[in-house]
Amino acid sequence: MRIAVMTFSHETVTFLPYDTTIDDFTYEGSPAKREALLQSGSRSYMGGFVTVAREFAGVELVGIESPLGSKAGSGSGWLTHETFEHFMGNMIADLKTQGDFDGVFLALHGAMGVRGVPQPETEIARRVRAVVGPDAFIAATFDPHGNEDDSFYAFADLGFTVKYYPHYDSYLQGERAARTLIRTLRGQYQPTHYTVKVPIISPTVLQWTGASPWSDLVQRCLVWESTEPDTYVNFFYGFPWSDVPDVGMCFQVTTNGKPELAEKIAMDLAHTAWRQREALLNTTQIHPIAEGVSLAAAALESGAYPVVIADHSDRSGYATWTLQEIIKQDLSDALIVTVADRDAIATLVAGGVKPGDAFDMPVGGRVADSAGDPVRIVGTVATVTPGLGRSGKDETWVSVKFGRNNLLVISPFLKQIIQPEPLRELGITLEDYKVFVIKSRVHFRRGFDDNAFAKTILIVEPTQNFLGTVRLQGLPYEHVNLQNYYPYGDVSFP
Repeated sequence: MRIAVMTFSHETVTFLPYDTTIDDFTYEGSPAKREALLQSGSRSYMGGFVTVAREFAGVELVGIESPLGSKAGSGSGWLTHETFEHFMGNMIADLKTQGDFDGVFLALHGAMGVRGVPQPETEIARRVRAVVGPDAFIAATFDPHGNEDDSFYAFADLGFTVKYYPHYDSYLQGERAARTLIRTLRGQYQPTHYTVKVPIISPTVLQWTGASPWSDLVQRCLVWESTEPDTYVNFFYGFPWSDVPDVGMCFQVTTNGKPELAEKIAMDLAHTAWRQREALLNTTQIHPIAEGVSLAAAALESGAYPVVIADHSDRSGYATWTLQEIIKQDLSDALIVTVADRDAIATLVAGGVKPGDAFDMPVGGRVADSAGDPVRIVGTVATVTPGLGRSGKDETWVSVKFGRNNLLVISPFLKQIIQPEPLRELGITLEDYKVFVIKSRVHFRRGFDDNAFAKTILIVEPTQNFLGTVRLQGLPYEHVNLQNYYPYGDVSFP
């Protein structure tokens, strides 16, 4: 039993003013193939799939040449058509040279945006199907922030989507994909699907599954899976930062040869979500940045720290709005991780930057209106940490002491800080700081909220309708009519 293993994944923010290119996916270790690909994600979909598949006798896994994640993370815009064709061309060519396959595993995302390709994940499945033929079975894993409908299943057989946000169950979905794909190959599972789109569009910061009713919807999916054996539910929250025609909420249900049951479950979940539509969009309080910084200062006075200030809206990493306000209000004891500025990092590295150096230069801003203006920081270089990230020495991080015990970390790209402990790798003593200022929407709750690390959590955004705002009507959509979605239009369901 031969199974090809492939990946091409990107969460595309199409409103950013720069594209994602071949170079973004090309670095030491990427693209990867054979065993290097199979070992590329020990705690992710890939790790779960490979581990379980290798528990079965007579299963051969072949890692097909694939690009790993973009070194710019999700802070990059449209994939150019050239980029998509370049990597897909190499993937398909390698797939053809490796012989016949009984099955294929695709580690995808669901919110990839490619110029000139309306539904990239469907197109990936279509091209793979053209090579492996009609008798092979194709399984995939997805992020819940996918913009999906039923088109993927025109070419593939199985899909498994993460349920939680933060994404705790990627490895589990990889395990499920392996087990069910092998059962399908053995004739023990007959995939049947039902998909329903729900006309709800929501900013990702409001989709935290640790709060009701998002948690209730996840639990309802789990209850259906528990009470109906061989049932798998995909709950796509949707990703509004991709300007593509299939945005919005979606439920997909797969059963073992029971199409009526798949429809029943999908419609139950869709109706449940629709009944909760108002509450779904009112789960999280968002503060203007100035108010958030002021509330952080009050929390310091009252002893309600550590404090997290999370700028959920910054999709480039370069935004300086919160940094500006920290300086204006003279906030103390703040660790700001991070403001992205690749040019500043390059200048510092070229000048041989080292701890103890005086620092006086503008940081951040520039790349778009949503990033704000560069902010002049005067202080002392505290740490210089080379090689953090996917492409080696050009990804040096530099931290600067300034103000009243504040530390600014400058990175070359957007970085969501999910947990505080890894920051020690930068040489930072966490106990020196009472306020953690980060660029994250929900994933930070892994290490700052779900474990009760922070006493005060403040989620902020600028007052302007910049990229990342909860006010989606402020975004320049070209392929999406917001009037077709709740809460922006007079829509009904079904």
